[in-house]
Order: sequence, then C-alpha cells, then structure tokens
Amino acid sequence: MSNATQSLAGTRIASLLDANSFVEIGQSVTARNTDFNMTEKKAPSDGVITGYGVIDGNLVYVYSQDASVLNGTVGEMHAKKISRLYDLAMKTGAPVIGLIDCAGLRLQEATDALEAFGEIYMKQTLASGVIPQITGIFGTCGGGMAVIPALTDFTFIEEKKGKMFVNTPNALDGNNISKCDTSIAKFQSEETGLIDGMGTEDEIIGKIRELVTYLPSNFEDTDSFVECTDDLNRVCESLENCVGDTSIALSQIADNGQFFEVKADYGKDMVTGFIRLNGATVGAVANRSEVFDAEGNKTEEFDGSLSARGARKAADFVKFCDAFEIPVLTLTNVNGFKATLCNEKMMAKSVGEMVHAFADATVPKVNVIIGKAFGNAYIAMNSKAIGADMVYAWENAEIGMMDASLAAKIMYAGSDAKVLSEKAAEYRELQSSVASAAARGYVDTIISPADTRKYVIGAFEMLFTKREERPSKKHGTV
Repeated sequence: MSNATQSLAGTRIASLLDANSFVEIGQSVTARNTDFNMTEKKAPSDGVITGYGVIDGNLVYVYSQDASVLNGTVGEMHAKKISRLYDLAMKTGAPVIGLIDCAGLRLQEATDALEAFGEIYMKQTLASGVIPQITGIFGTCGGGMAVIPALTDFTFIEEKKGKMFVNTPNALDGNNISKCDTSIAKFQSEETGLIDGMGTEDEIIGKIRELVTYLPSNFEDTDSFVECTDDLNRVCESLENCVGDTSIALSQIADNGQFFEVKADYGKDMVTGFIRLNGATVGAVANRSEVFDAEGNKTEEFDGSLSARGARKAADFVKFCDAFEIPVLTLTNVNGFKATLCNEKMMAKSVGEMVHAFADATVPKVNVIIGKAFGNAYIAMNSKAIGADMVYAWENAEIGMMDASLAAKIMYAGSDAKVLSEKAAEYRELQSSVASAAARGYVDTIISPADTRKYVIGAFEMLFTKREERPSKKHGTV
C-alpha cells in the first residue's frame, strides 16, 4: 500500500477507488535531469502517482498528476511512468483512468520530455479498442496534454477549476479570454464533443466510478453482467409520453430506471449512453426533440431533425460499443437533416461517419421506431438497410420518404386543398404507415409502446450468440 493520500493527487485516487485498495507503483521514481539546477528541486514520484486498485471489485489502473510537484509538469520519468502503467493495463486487460492536473511539458527537460510524452500517445493508440480509457480533468489540461483526453474513450471535467485547451483563449486570432474563454468546462462540454460530463470534483469521481461498472474490462470480457432485480416483462405504461425526451424513455426501458448518459451537453438532439437490460450493458442511441429537467420542466426544444453534431456524437459512441462487444439499441424519431449553414458544413461527413459506424458494427443491433422516420435520416439511424438485426415500430409510427402532406404538395402542385388533403391521406396509408413498412419487411414487428422493454430484452437475448463475417480488410477509411 501507499502513503500517496497525503497529497491532493493521492486524495483523488483514494476517493476514486474502493477503500484501501490502491497499490502504488514507482513511488521512488524521480526526475533524472540535472540541467538548469534541477538537482536542487525536489520531485517526489516525478509529479505523478501511478498504481492500481479496484472499483466495486473491478481492477483498474490509475495515474494522478500532482500539481504541487514542479506545478505538475510532465517530465521524462513522469511520462515513462504513465507509459509503463499502460503496458501493465494491456497485459492484464483492465481500464486506465487518468486524473489530469498539469501545467504542461517541463521546459528544463526539453526533448527528453517530448520524446517520453510521445510514448504516451503511442500507448494510448495501441490501447484503443483493447481496454477502456477514462480521463478526469481537475485542473489545467493544455497544449499537448489536451490530446490525451482526445485519445481516450470518456472524459469528465471539473466545472470550475478544470481547463482544457490546445491554444490559450488569448492566442486565438480575434479572441481574448474576456470575450470567449474557450478553455472552461462549459465551452468544452458544449462545443468540442470531447467532454462526457462536468461537475464538482466529487461528482466527477462518482461518475467515473459509475461508468466503470457499466463497462467491460477489455474487448474480450464477456462476463460484465450484474444480477437483474427488475421485471423482464415490466410494462412501461407512460413510455409513449416520453417520445420527445428519449433520455427519460431510455431510463424507463432500463433495468431499475438507470441510464448513464454521455456527452449530454453536446449535440443535444441526439442521446447517447448506457443502460442495462436483464443485467447486461447496452449502448443506447436515440433522437431527441425535447429536454426536460429533473423537476419535469421543458428547458429546450428541437425541430426533430438530425444535426451534424448529433450524427458525429452517435458515430463515436457506436464505434466504442462495437469495439467492446456492447450491443446497441436505437430509438428512432427523426424527420430529416438539420437545414442550417453551420450544419451543412459538416453534415455529409458526419452522417457518413454515423452510417459507417452502424453498418460496420457487428454487435447485436436493435432499432425501435417510436415516431417519425423520414428520408435518409431514417436510413442512417440503424435501419434494416444498414444492418439492424431487429427493427420494431410503435403502432403510431410513420416511416417513409417525407411527411405525407409535403409529399402531396410536391406531387400535386397547384391542386386545391381538398385534393391535397385526400392525396396526403392516401400517401400516408400507402407509403408512410407502419403497416406498409412492415408489409415490405422493413419492420419486423409492430408493438405497443408499453411493451417495448420486454421486446428489446427478448431481441438481445436471441442475438446473444450473433456472429457476422465481413470482407477481409485492414480497416475502413471513413
């Protein structure tokens, strides 16, 4: 065991891990550089505490940077300690959690520090898709350090002291920190797509602990189940009322109402996160048109379209789930693509990434159409055409090219209101109804909203032994 808890960095580790479970590695390592009077400066553990412990009995490896040692700067041995921790984690197949509080690279060590720092990037890249990687930012994470969370799977940031940036706000052309502080948690959470959650230090540690319980230890871990104490056939009577805010819908479908949302502040028209169904972790992706707070008040409303940010958010999440053999559930309610200049800049690219992620994923994939499913946005949302194994649809769902009234106006331009109304009704019946889609095999079963939980649990149980061969190749390029 270790006396690391005497520092703030150690206190964070003690709060994160189960009591008395931390074992420190490399406690005696210190800086070996002697330039610029470095021999006169104390550098215990070279400013980073590394070791292993458990979270709810799950083995994890942790490194925590100590800002009280040379301002938490990354030197050669500091970086090598982190790299060696990654080596151990990959050998044993366990997650790595990094707790960041760092003033950047240590100038006195120059190229030695740079070279060792580059080794961290290499280890992170090799570990990607092999073990989960989680980052918590409690202080400064600037310059090259900002790439660290970008190479991990999940990142959380302290809402007041946490700072993340590649270039400081004042270094950006036409900007200064008083105009727009691009380093603060709120900006990073809403604008970059890298932050999965923000809060107080205790809240972040709690979120990391909870997240670890949902995740497998590595890509070969197929035993990450918990006992299900919820009724597998539980009727979700009010589920139909949650069609707008699907974060609430997912919590109702999930075992014991538990839903762990990620990237909640980014691309809010798309919901991503983890639920459990019959004790097994399932990745959830859902369109959202409304946001309600904990008191039930509507705080935001969207037009039901798919944004470029929402598509990118979904793509990244599905890729993670596929890498770690986590099944994917989608709730589809989308009427098209977001039509704004800002979105158009990245729409095709982002939707392409989402389509590729769904189509390329070989894990069990279940789609439930809970509202509108129009045009290519519907195709992109884990439709049967791009590989969904099972597609369910609620009885009142609409599936087709576009809204029936708009289709009638296009096909019968210039006609009076009576004709347009008749043709819209005819189009709705022949082309947009859920029964029409089911008759063509695009929907496997039409279900009642209240029965959604038991149907998706049954589908994932049936798909548990799914195997799917793909063309032999090195990797895709999307």
